[in-house]
Amino acid sequence: MIQKLIEKIQKTKAPICVGLDPMLNYIPEHILKKSFGEFGETLEGAADAIWNFNKEIVDHTWDLIPSVKPQIAMYEQFGIEGLKVYDKTVKYCQEKGLVVIGDAKRGDIGSTSAAYATAHLGKVKVGNSICSAFNTDFLTVNPYLGTDGVKPFVDVCNAEDKGIFVLVKTSNPSSGEFQDRLIDGKPLYEHVAAKVVEWGEASMDGAYSNVGAVVGATYPEMSAILRKLMPKTYFLVPGYGAQGGTAKDLKNCFNEDGLGAVVNSSRGIIAAYRQEKYAKFGAEHFAEASRQAVIDMVADINSVL
Repeated sequence: MIQKLIEKIQKTKAPICVGLDPMLNYIPEHILKKSFGEFGETLEGAADAIWNFNKEIVDHTWDLIPSVKPQIAMYEQFGIEGLKVYDKTVKYCQEKGLVVIGDAKRGDIGSTSAAYATAHLGKVKVGNSICSAFNTDFLTVNPYLGTDGVKPFVDVCNAEDKGIFVLVKTSNPSSGEFQDRLIDGKPLYEHVAAKVVEWGEASMDGAYSNVGAVVGATYPEMSAILRKLMPKTYFLVPGYGAQGGTAKDLKNCFNEDGLGAVVNSSRGIIAAYRQEKYAKFGAEHFAEASRQAVIDMVADINSVL
């Protein structure tokens, strides 16, 4: 699966993914008004608004980008109706030829991880039928429970040609409370990186592994260290734009071949119309603002590669 993502990145010349993380306050009034008019101010109304918002953004950006990253929590907050829209969004993006990175940060004891892996990446047997549930191409995974929690995901990756991105050094301000702790003279994130490399050796797909790593753009010095420790590991890089990461900060995440990382931007793209830079588009043309924000992001990143 990582090879498919790489091919899409090379074709689009855009090492990015658009984070489909909709909040109701990102959605323009005309969309909310239409959905609430049809379904009321209900969970179903909220979910319908999210779907219409997502669809328009995807319709305006799919030809420019290789991948999207829907964050499942933004859908779960609206219950079953929200999860239906998550599923609908995943399927629609795949119909458009996009690689879908499900951002769910799953990880638990073995049998539970196996169930999560089945739900998001694999297939489940129902009587004599074999069914897929969410069926994303990649999934983010929390490694806190160690190999017991990660191996079931790797097994499904190998069986179904899917991929995972394991949390290694995240972009949030408090990440260092645990991740930077020194253990045997090295920060915890370096120990996690070593395990990611080990897990990844069991799931190679060409020059890179299907077992990737989440490495935040907000800590460029640490990115440089991790890039050297994980030369065959693809990085999913959050933190660009709204969280403060710049194109210059991202450079350490890439290998000399110009590959090795896919950079996420969520509200910087989907809520671009609210930025002064894109205000000329207005709320009615929010998706056109998102398209321009993608073009600008790609140019910005490519300028340092």
